[in-house]
Amino acid sequence: MYPDPYGHDSECHFEPSEYPGASCYDAGESRRARRHGCRHGGWWVFAALLLLVGGSVWLFSRYSFELRHTDNGMTLVVRDPDSAMTDSPPVVETEQPQPLQPKAAGAGPRLTVDDAPGPPLPTGLSDAGLSLQEIYRKVLPSVVSITSTLRSGSSTGTGIIMSADGYIITNAHLVDGAVGIEILTWDDQSYAAGLVGSDSTSDLAVLKVESDSLTAADFGSSEQLMVGDAVVAIGDPLGQKLRGTMTDGIISAINRDLIVNGRALTLIQTNAALNNGNSGGPLINAYGQVIGINTMKLSSYYTSASVEGLGFAIPISVAKPVIDELIEHGYVSGRPALGITGKSLPDVYRAYYHLPDGVYVESVDAASDAYAKGLREGDTITAVQGFSVRTIDELNIIKNQYQAGDELDLTVFRGGESFTLNVILGEAAG
Repeated sequence: MYPDPYGHDSECHFEPSEYPGASCYDAGESRRARRHGCRHGGWWVFAALLLLVGGSVWLFSRYSFELRHTDNGMTLVVRDPDSAMTDSPPVVETEQPQPLQPKAAGAGPRLTVDDAPGPPLPTGLSDAGLSLQEIYRKVLPSVVSITSTLRSGSSTGTGIIMSADGYIITNAHLVDGAVGIEILTWDDQSYAAGLVGSDSTSDLAVLKVESDSLTAADFGSSEQLMVGDAVVAIGDPLGQKLRGTMTDGIISAINRDLIVNGRALTLIQTNAALNNGNSGGPLINAYGQVIGINTMKLSSYYTSASVEGLGFAIPISVAKPVIDELIEHGYVSGRPALGITGKSLPDVYRAYYHLPDGVYVESVDAASDAYAKGLREGDTITAVQGFSVRTIDELNIIKNQYQAGDELDLTVFRGGESFTLNVILGEAAG
């Protein structure tokens, strides 16, 4: 039977030997309860709690406690105030690694581009050019593997040795935000690389390692290319485990204008197989000359159909002036900058906050003319030069048609009203 809530006699259905410490509570029949083998244990429970609370109060008043990060995880440190402070290990605070800053630019080599030693080879490799084996042996020593250490993880790609004294060409997207860059040559020599300069608009970057005995590539004019010319690509598809992979194909198209992350790029199209890791590597003609810098491939990410054989490279004729500026200045002078960061808001956000289509301004550089003219965080840019913009990519496409110092008319929405600001473009620092 269970204890009677009305104070009547009750029974315990267990023996003290079977359940030590168990007690049976019957308000008016404690003596009868004891005859049934039950003990009243409330007094010692209360005493134990009192002792526990009192001891804790004394312990925390006597000692101080601190959680610290150590190599083994979180450690609880207990300090006696009577002991010397030097007995406890010092707390070492570490800073977050910062992205590599460009090295001091200045006097350096210029990219030398030569004409092809013979006519274009529209029907593929022939006796007029080099064999595939000869191209591979010639160019491989000029191809390097690149590992960029980021704040969260790493990325790998390919680079091209431009000069014997350590200048290396690659893609900007491969090294953006890197806190460390390592170069691995074909003969397994490893070097730490510094960033000379990077230009996200052209997706080009120049690195520098301390060496004077590297094998520089030969660079050929991309202006001589014809659709059908034979080409090969060398790089690290899917990472260094497959480094030094060569694939062959043809020039599928020239002067392809594509929009990539808001940048308008004029590219060479090829069906030579390119994959993640080929970025920054060379596209090579039948004479072993680098005529393009591989930058991207289209995949089924962009369409529901299966996509193969659509690779793209930056023509050397487009890359040369950018590379020369990066080596001289560390950046490409004259690149326009509006001085804002913005994003494209999803339709559901615009509907909820009653905002029009446009670019939502997240921040404005206080040193920019846009800030001086009154553009502020929270504004929405709906048009540039009278052309409606819905996304940051569309805004950048229009902006990049101008130079630093040019003026742009921005149509801005704020607080239910639209107005126009005339803004002078600044110069991007990199």
